[in-house]
Amino acid sequence: MRARFARAGRLGALLLLAGAVQATPVQASDDHPEFAVLGAPADHREIVTWGASADRMDNAVADRGYRLVVHTSAAGSDLRIRLSNAFGDRPVTFDSAYAGIQQDGAALVPGSNRRLTFAGARSVTVPAGATALSDPLPGRLPAASNLVVSIHSPDAAGPATGHWMAMQTSYATEGDHTAEESAANWTEPIGSWFYLDAVAVRPPAGTGAVVALGDSITDGWQSTTDLDRRWPDYLARRLQSAGTHVKGVANEGISGNKVLADGGGQSALKRLQRDVLSQPGVRTVFLFEGVNDIKAHTGVTAQDLIAGYREVAERVHAAGKCVVGATVAPFKGWSEWDQAGETVRQEVNEFIRDSGEFDAVTDFDHILRSPYDPERMLPVFDGGDHLHPGDKGMQAMADAVDLKSLDCAAPHPGD
Repeated sequence: MRARFARAGRLGALLLLAGAVQATPVQASDDHPEFAVLGAPADHREIVTWGASADRMDNAVADRGYRLVVHTSAAGSDLRIRLSNAFGDRPVTFDSAYAGIQQDGAALVPGSNRRLTFAGARSVTVPAGATALSDPLPGRLPAASNLVVSIHSPDAAGPATGHWMAMQTSYATEGDHTAEESAANWTEPIGSWFYLDAVAVRPPAGTGAVVALGDSITDGWQSTTDLDRRWPDYLARRLQSAGTHVKGVANEGISGNKVLADGGGQSALKRLQRDVLSQPGVRTVFLFEGVNDIKAHTGVTAQDLIAGYREVAERVHAAGKCVVGATVAPFKGWSEWDQAGETVRQEVNEFIRDSGEFDAVTDFDHILRSPYDPERMLPVFDGGDHLHPGDKGMQAMADAVDLKSLDCAAPHPGD
C-alpha cells in the first residue's frame, strides 16, 4: 500500500511542479456573512477534491506548525486550499503555507513542496468566523494523491478550528518548518486536522462532485487509520474508474453529529451551508444522518426527523443541486438501543424509501442488516460495537451506491 502511494506521489510531484504562482485579489462574500470568504471567488470550473467538516477545537497555541496529510479524490489542475477560522473568537494569521506530496510519514517527495499564496501574499489573516482561499497553484494533481498541506501561525490563540477525528496521521511542530521537505522537525504525530477544511482543483470540463453529509459512520470510525477505508473513500475509488461525470468526493461527516441538535459539531441543518453547499462544483449531496438523533433519547420523533430531512432536501434543491437520501443503519447491540428508538428508525426509513422527497435513495439499512435479525448489523460488516461498520462494511456501503444517481439532473428551484 505504501509503495503504491509513493509511486503516485512521485508522479504527482512531477506534475505539480510546473508553473508559477499567480496572484488574485481579495474579495469578501456578502451572501452569508457568517461564512465570509477571503480570496478570489471559486472558479465555476473548480470542484472540491477533499473536504473535512469544521468544528471547534481546544485553544490554539501560537508559533505552531501543522503538516496535514489528506487523500484527494478527483484529479485536476490549479490546486487551492481553504483555511477556516469558523469557530475562532479572534483573527488568526497564517504566515506560511505550502503544499507537497507525501513520501512517507511527515517526509515529502523531494522537490514537491511549493509555497501557497493568498492574493499574491505569503501570509493571510482570517477574521473570526471567516475562511480564506489560496491562490491557484498551477500544475496538475493526479487523482487519489496523498497531498500534504503545511501551515504555520505565529499568533493563534483562543478556540482553534479543525476536525477532531481524521482517521489519518498528520504532524505538528514548534516554529515554522513549513518549507522543509524532511520529517526531521515534524516529530509530533496528531490525529486531527487543524484549520484546513477543503481542497479544490480545476478538473476536465463537465466534472462534478458529491458531498457526503453524515456522522461518525461517514467520518470513518472503526475503519482502519491511514488506509482511507471510510465509505466515501471507497466511493471515490469507484468513481475514478467509472464512466460518470462525478469524480470529486468531500467527506463532511462529524462523529456524534445530529440532524436537528448541536452536540458532535453543529447540527446538519446549521452546518449545511458552510460544510456542504459552499463547496465548489457540488452536483449532489448524499445525506446519511439520523442515528444519533434517535439513540440520544431526547424525545425526537420520526416526524421531527422527517421535518429535518425535508428542510435539508428543500435547501439543497433551492441551491440547484440533487440530494440522495440513505436509510439509517441498524444498531441493535449498541448500549443506547431500545425498541422505542428502533420504531422511530423504521418509520424514518420508510419515509426515506417511499416519500419521493429525495432524487434517489441508497438503502444502507438493507445492505448492512442481518437476514436473521434485521435490527442488528450483519457480523461480517460490524466494526465491533454494533453501530459502526468496519472496513468490509464500509466497502459494502460504497458498493451499494448507484453511481448514476450522483450524476442526476438537478431540479429547478421551486419545482
